[in-house]
Amino acid sequence: MKNLYQIAIASSLLLASTHLAGENLSTTNTGWQSLFDGYSTDGWRRYGSNKPIKGWQVIDGELVRTGKAGDLITEQQFSDFELQLEWKVESGGNSGIFFRADESERYIFLTAPEMQILDDAKHRDGKSPLTSAGANYALHPAPRGVVNPAGEWNHARLRVIGNQVTHWLNHQQIVSYELGSEDWQQRVAKSKFAKWPKYGSLSSGHIGLQDHGDRVAFRHIQIRDLADD
Repeated sequence: MKNLYQIAIASSLLLASTHLAGENLSTTNTGWQSLFDGYSTDGWRRYGSNKPIKGWQVIDGELVRTGKAGDLITEQQFSDFELQLEWKVESGGNSGIFFRADESERYIFLTAPEMQILDDAKHRDGKSPLTSAGANYALHPAPRGVVNPAGEWNHARLRVIGNQVTHWLNHQQIVSYELGSEDWQQRVAKSKFAKWPKYGSLSSGHIGLQDHGDRVAFRHIQIRDLADD
């Protein structure tokens, strides 16, 4: 009986560890790597600054914007990749996920496209599909009814291969576009980004998380480098 009991316990522990590995997308077989360890801000720094990170805290395994902080960027740079994470924002909150950013401009959004994070119901940007949750901010609209309400977790996935970019929100593909295409250029020319020639033109750069002045939390931040695929 003792041996059977020990076997049962071992089996339970194995199942639990397998479940957790699935939740965290263990890199063993999938090629995913974690960008956030759940304990520290290792691997991240402030945009345009080497000063210590303030206003971003790790709370219960979540990376949380709790006060005036500035945008965060990865220390690593990526060209072709697939990124996924979970986010939740406070009521009326706003944030974003940037990609292929550099630090040549004062603000990250002047070089890097942004996948919008938003409480569509209570933030004014939620009135327009172009600036709603999941949109390629100000350029490509997101469909209605996909984002979860403020205070609930949303799953975001971003795939960037060459000039082709695809957004998923809560496991639904919602936006697809081609950087530098005629359609892209026309949209940019009609937007506030028209004055910034580097916007969306870089072939590699940092991943960024936006400080837009609101409380936002991230977890399970993972990336799969596809540069050699």
